[in-house]
Amino acid sequence: MAHSIGEMDPDKEKQLDEVQVSRNNELTPDFEYSQAEEQALLRKQDLTILPLCAAIYFLCYLDRSNIGNARILNSSTHNDMQTETHSTQYQFNIALMVFLVAYATFEVPSNILLKKLRPSRWIAFLMFSWGAITMGLGGVHNFSSLAAVRFILGASEAGLFPGLVYYLTFWYKSDERSVRVASILASATLAGAFGGAIAYGIGHMNGASGLSAWRWLFIIEGAPSCVSSLFVLFFLPDYPEEHLKGREREIALARLKVEGSKSHHRSMTWQDAKTTLTDWRLYGHYLIYFGISVPFSSLSLFTPSITAGLGYKDLRAQLMSVPPYAVAYVTQIVGSWSADHFNARGIHSAVFSLLGAVGFIAMVTLPVDAYQHRYGCLILASAGSFACVPPMLGWLSSNVYSTASVGLAIAINVSVGGGIGQIPGVWIYPKEEAARGYPTGHWTNAGMLLMVSAGAVGLRLWYGYKNRKLLRESNGQEVRLFRL
Repeated sequence: MAHSIGEMDPDKEKQLDEVQVSRNNELTPDFEYSQAEEQALLRKQDLTILPLCAAIYFLCYLDRSNIGNARILNSSTHNDMQTETHSTQYQFNIALMVFLVAYATFEVPSNILLKKLRPSRWIAFLMFSWGAITMGLGGVHNFSSLAAVRFILGASEAGLFPGLVYYLTFWYKSDERSVRVASILASATLAGAFGGAIAYGIGHMNGASGLSAWRWLFIIEGAPSCVSSLFVLFFLPDYPEEHLKGREREIALARLKVEGSKSHHRSMTWQDAKTTLTDWRLYGHYLIYFGISVPFSSLSLFTPSITAGLGYKDLRAQLMSVPPYAVAYVTQIVGSWSADHFNARGIHSAVFSLLGAVGFIAMVTLPVDAYQHRYGCLILASAGSFACVPPMLGWLSSNVYSTASVGLAIAINVSVGGGIGQIPGVWIYPKEEAARGYPTGHWTNAGMLLMVSAGAVGLRLWYGYKNRKLLRESNGQEVRLFRL
């Protein structure tokens, strides 16, 4: 009988891995190493990989979300992006949405190309592309050109985040990934914080060399991505079996013999795709990720507008968008470490999403003029919404076991759950609701986060049930259990 990805026969899986290892002469089956050696290797990998990956995603997120800053930058003098591109609110939202359509469409093929073309080459290509396209946004003059450039930008950025998550599976075991994903994803919250501060500074360049400040914003923030792509091409290591030498290489291969993705494993086949697409438990992960993507995208695009609705105007609204992201940054790192450490990714996701829902509900129920209290609730909502994302991605990647399948599952999760899931976030904060405190947006986000919390608890209970069943049927033999 055919086994699903999550229930692969451990003996067959072990035999397959041993054949691959023997074929590539990678290590002897009884290779041993100390915990101190493993920790030293992890530190070296972290220092080599994570700062570069975090910097890449920082620049990506900065170039993606700066349109939210440009939309209201110098609006008091009618030099904002929406006014100067002669776009209505509806048209501007369409421009935001087409980015997400392209983002959802190109994520799966991008992850397949990442393995075929090598991570360093593919990520460097994507990085140069989105940097150049972001700079091109500084030259748009109407809605048509704005929408077209945003679509191309979405296509170029689509492969980065699922690609980075997939890339980490080549280097880290399943119980090490959530906190590493968090360190990368947290750079997005850092970009949100810096984006507001940068927009505040660039706002004072309005009219310099005859260009409005929002045009300078795209030009200045796109250029570093183009330059940094060269560093990625030459300094991002592709795979541990190629980058590491001697005993470090042997330790890395021994660590990842069962849990990690392998560069020498075959690329995606139709059978791999069929197996992944018919593993129905994965759709629970996709649905949960869809739920969190709505507040994730709406906060990314509308935090400056939300702060403006809290009584902070123009450039000060840009500056006040910084603290919510700063708090979310710390919460993501600490929460993801805890989720991996206690093997409790589902519970952590449920708790954080519940806290985020409380923050959004409080913003709606408090009086509209209670600006300080509602601002505190925005910080709580942002921290809860962002903090539950890394444990979810770590949870998914740790419960899919083959190299080809994990790449596809991550891409589908971020494409269907994340890409399509972000589209509603474009429409739930209409400008005319600013005086009423954006009730539609806050209630929608609260509802989605409550769904995420319930779904995470349900999936956690299901995995617990499956683990108990596997143990009962193992007859005392070692069996690979689902991560919780």
